[in-house]
Amino acid sequence: MSKTPAYLESKSHYEILDGLRGVASVTVIAFHVMETFTGGNRFIQIINHGYLAVDFFFLLSGFVVAYAYDDRWGKMTQWDFYKRRLVRLQPMVVMGSIIGALLFYFQGSAAFPLITQTPVWQMLLVMLVGFTLIPLPISMDIRGWQEMHPLNGPAWSLFFEYIANILYAVIVRRFSKTLLTIFVMLAACYLVQYLLMGPSGDVIGGWSLDKTQLHIGFARLLYPFFAGVLLCRLGKLIRVKNAFALCSLLIIVTLSVPRIGGTEHLWMNGLYEAVCIIILFPLIVSIGAGGSMKGKYAAKLCKFLGDISYPLYITHYPLIYLFTAWVVNNRVPLGGYGLFVGLLVLITSIAVAYACLKLYDEPVRNWLKNRFLVKRG
Repeated sequence: MSKTPAYLESKSHYEILDGLRGVASVTVIAFHVMETFTGGNRFIQIINHGYLAVDFFFLLSGFVVAYAYDDRWGKMTQWDFYKRRLVRLQPMVVMGSIIGALLFYFQGSAAFPLITQTPVWQMLLVMLVGFTLIPLPISMDIRGWQEMHPLNGPAWSLFFEYIANILYAVIVRRFSKTLLTIFVMLAACYLVQYLLMGPSGDVIGGWSLDKTQLHIGFARLLYPFFAGVLLCRLGKLIRVKNAFALCSLLIIVTLSVPRIGGTEHLWMNGLYEAVCIIILFPLIVSIGAGGSMKGKYAAKLCKFLGDISYPLYITHYPLIYLFTAWVVNNRVPLGGYGLFVGLLVLITSIAVAYACLKLYDEPVRNWLKNRFLVKRG
């Protein structure tokens, strides 16, 4: 068997970083469960900053992409790189869209006013477009939330992830450390400008195909992703004991901090988020990458969390839509019963993610690797 340039032996993983991605994914679901009880009021949200997990994911992705590919460009072309990224990410994009389509008509409520007006053919068309990650304009919304991917909202971040991968492959991989540092500093200024001078004092958004939301999306993408690339190139890792436990605690606390400053001082919350994204998240990644796992149970936990992290993130939101419709239709208050059902949503999301991983994602990726990354001869 001969190998095409697209096939490259896998490098060892940063086990702790894999586990931290899973910790952040679970926290995102908890955030979305609690969000359903607030009526969209970001100022009273419990687990208030869970949306910052997306920015943490971008930074992790930049670090991992640089680690995996920076020293391989003499062995592969841009198209080889794109194929490898598509094989890794695209199968679950398709599955997320399918799950969203299967549950779509069960989500009818005042929260989603367009569902009952949407014919099946239109929903199926949106599903097929969702397979490609091509963003839909607001005019093609079928839910009422103006999402670029109405069947599976979180797919917006994968759209930006692909943009970051293209920018990396076409331009940024060629940057020297000095030029990359300047680029990252400018991206940080772009992010801080939006956080401190923008209309909301937070980075919530990025999921619609309009000027404002695209502004938020690029502000959220450019600094963390390419700061991750820079962090990997600098190699400044921090070695401490119990790195996984420490980093997990930092992530959970950071994403759970209540809103700061209220409606009168939006800049205070913006400053908090700027510190988290620009300083704290790179610090967490440095500690996680520099740490080591001790004990087989801890290693198994990290592997499990890392394995399900992406499937969990990209498939959980159709269940959140369903939960939101139930809360709105039944006027369920924040309390024991609602939280119990929310816990069931969390558990079900993990179960669905694990089933997708084992029954679909891993087999499909293995087939795609053999079909497109390895040439038999």
